[in-house]
Amino acid sequence: MAQKPLRLLACGDVEGKFDVLFNRVRAIQKKSGNFDGEVDTKKCGSALVSSLATGLKPRYHFAALEKTYYERLPYRNHIVLQENAQHATRFIALANVGNPEKKKYLYAFSIVPMKLMDTAELVKQPPDVTENPYRKSGKEASIGKQIPAPEEETACQFFFDLNEKQGRKRSSTGRDSKSSPHPKQPRKPPQPPGPCWFCLASPEVEKHLVVNIGTHCYLALAKGGLCDDHVLILPIGHYQSVVELSAEVVEEVEKYKATLRRFFKSRGERCVLFERNYKSHHLQLQVIPVPLSCCTTDDIKDAFITQAQEQQIELLEIPEHSDIKQIAQPGAAYFYVELDTGEKLFHRIKKNFPLQFGREVLASEAILNIPDKSDWRQCQISKEEEETLACRFRKDFEPFDFTLDD
Repeated sequence: MAQKPLRLLACGDVEGKFDVLFNRVRAIQKKSGNFDGEVDTKKCGSALVSSLATGLKPRYHFAALEKTYYERLPYRNHIVLQENAQHATRFIALANVGNPEKKKYLYAFSIVPMKLMDTAELVKQPPDVTENPYRKSGKEASIGKQIPAPEEETACQFFFDLNEKQGRKRSSTGRDSKSSPHPKQPRKPPQPPGPCWFCLASPEVEKHLVVNIGTHCYLALAKGGLCDDHVLILPIGHYQSVVELSAEVVEEVEKYKATLRRFFKSRGERCVLFERNYKSHHLQLQVIPVPLSCCTTDDIKDAFITQAQEQQIELLEIPEHSDIKQIAQPGAAYFYVELDTGEKLFHRIKKNFPLQFGREVLASEAILNIPDKSDWRQCQISKEEEETLACRFRKDFEPFDFTLDD
């Protein structure tokens, strides 16, 4: 069979009619410059199409009924170290022909039949490959859960859920690790190469700023915070980023995030969370409350996107139910924002990145309107004032403190 010539797909023409099969595909998400937000991703989705894509493992998956352009990062079709390597899949949604917004409706590609390709070349993974977004949870896989009828579909079925469990590895003896009489001890976090200002056991930590301590994480007031209740979620052990956290630490981080959202909501505030994994040695999840009277969540998102575009930063929206570990590899530099609605923005840092970007956006006139506080070094106060603020936060936070229930 000879290599196929260059194909030109135009949605809305005869070749595009196959897209009926891919009705209401939930994968269409906002992408800077290519999507204006008219698709409600919470209502789009098809369990049947997800199952079909999982089973067929297409090299290209096209969709068009939402009439917008979107190209997802390629995803792998195997579990690393547990299954044989397979080819990656690319998902592309195309707009309708001649649309007035001039969105992309043509896609040219050249594809060699699988049987004519060298195996190593076929399974070679692109550098930006992500995990499979259709992967079933361990529970669903074990009980053979049936796919719901289209009218019973849920909005979050297409993407990973943060609470999904991955399959367990078998031990070298062939026995399931769960039934082993000597379960493997949890992996200890890596040790810092030198003094660390945020490892809780380190003498460099300014302990008077610590306001709450859990089993794996702790809360501390930010040094030179944007406001009095600007706090950090930090792992007790030494981890550089969220991507490198162990499962038990991730679970407690999520607890702190949910608790802080409830705490700030009770005070008439919504919180914005961001992480900058660039020129930092210890994970710092910045949590900043924004009064509801200042602006809406959409205003905050627009402010981040607008300032990113002005500084030529590609800040993309990622699926609400996805895990950042699907997108960023350990050691990769990135900037990540999570809004109170669960909406997430992500930028993969390739070279230079403004260290104060997150603060600059939140301090801007569009949000907190305190531009003079965009640099933390200009916001430092005396130790006595920090101790007073920490004491007040501890007292106010106590009714929400989940660590007291343990």
